[in-house]
Amino acid sequence: SSLTVHQVPDIPWEERAVCYFFDQYTACDKPDGGSHLGFIPRLYAGWRGPDAAEPASSCLRLAVDAAALLTLGNQVKASSLVTQARHRVALAVQGLRQALDSPVERVKDDTFAAVVILALFEDISGERNGLASSHTVGFEALMKLRGASLLNEQGLDLFKFAYVHTRIEALLLRQKQRFSTHDIVTRLDPADPLQRLMMIVNQLDPVLLENPLTTDAADPAVITTLASRIELCRSLDSELADWSQNLPTSWLPHACRSHTGEDVLTYQGQFSASMWSYYHALRVLLQLTMLDFLRTLASIVSSNGIQREASRQEADGSQLIRSMISDTCRSIPYCFGEIDQLGHPSASQGKSQLRAFYVYYMIWPLWYILTCGYATPAQAQHIRRVLTEKGSEVGIKLALVLAGESGGGSTVMPSMLGSFAPGSGGRSALTWP
Repeated sequence: SSLTVHQVPDIPWEERAVCYFFDQYTACDKPDGGSHLGFIPRLYAGWRGPDAAEPASSCLRLAVDAAALLTLGNQVKASSLVTQARHRVALAVQGLRQALDSPVERVKDDTFAAVVILALFEDISGERNGLASSHTVGFEALMKLRGASLLNEQGLDLFKFAYVHTRIEALLLRQKQRFSTHDIVTRLDPADPLQRLMMIVNQLDPVLLENPLTTDAADPAVITTLASRIELCRSLDSELADWSQNLPTSWLPHACRSHTGEDVLTYQGQFSASMWSYYHALRVLLQLTMLDFLRTLASIVSSNGIQREASRQEADGSQLIRSMISDTCRSIPYCFGEIDQLGHPSASQGKSQLRAFYVYYMIWPLWYILTCGYATPAQAQHIRRVLTEKGSEVGIKLALVLAGESGGGSTVMPSMLGSFAPGSGGRSALTWP
């Protein structure tokens, strides 16, 4: 269960904040394979040693302090802690600049970890530039710089975070990629369920999701491109289906009835549950892309065979999309700590003891399901409610922003780009080359 260290009066606020942040956002290896930045506390503790004055170590310490003060400040609604957090994050960005200027410091895990924490700070504060992260370019630059050196245990944890972060930008927000992760991803372990999923997703170039039809529908190249992209989507969708059917037993969902009588899906761990949510969103993405391409192809080619294929995809694809959305919604009570593995209510009373990073990893697949156009009004309301409630509960304002964006509102987040100084408002971004 989560720590309640912020309620212990004899501990200084800064120490309470750091302990609470580590409890909420870091976890060592779990039985289901889940790990989330479990080495960060060890790196943070290292700043007291002989490397304390080095830029990489210093900027990581400042970034962690900033994120910790913000996290606890949001939890206890203490504006003074949030103000301190914004001051620290500005100092962290200055320190990161110094680390990046040094050939020795820029390749350290501390530097990469500092960017991870700054990205978390941006999302906890809900201050992205639109829906795009200010740190995507930085992650891409560091992944390119580090290359295969990220494949050790500690580096792999950093790479997983950066990879998910950048692929969300590329696939869901259609942001341009500046660096190919192919060489790193091909070295991953296909026997590991998460790494295998990453290997499948990495085959999907965001450019291939774009409809090639321009003003010249008669161009034969358009027809050829559409046909090849349809086949690629179909092949990747088949690989995803195979992934779901060849998982270890401990990763498989369990269908049952909850204490409220609802049909729900539960899992043996929160980590595997969140990975299934990404699987559902990816299947929906591929099915929608195939539908779009086949409709376009049917509109420009007079062929009974293509018309039949488009009609079949319309029926089968739409059914699969609705099934994926239904499974996502059935998983929500477990994913957000409302029920246990057997469908019983969680043991805790009042607020759930769900840790913040599990909520953090659920918000993007839920947002995509919410905005794909196939969720029923009841499903959309359910997802919007859980994003708002759980985002508020754990203090992740990005979840509230996405719930607002999905509702068609005019939510506009302040730009994260620009210059930084300790008194400049404490934003967490850095302008990358």
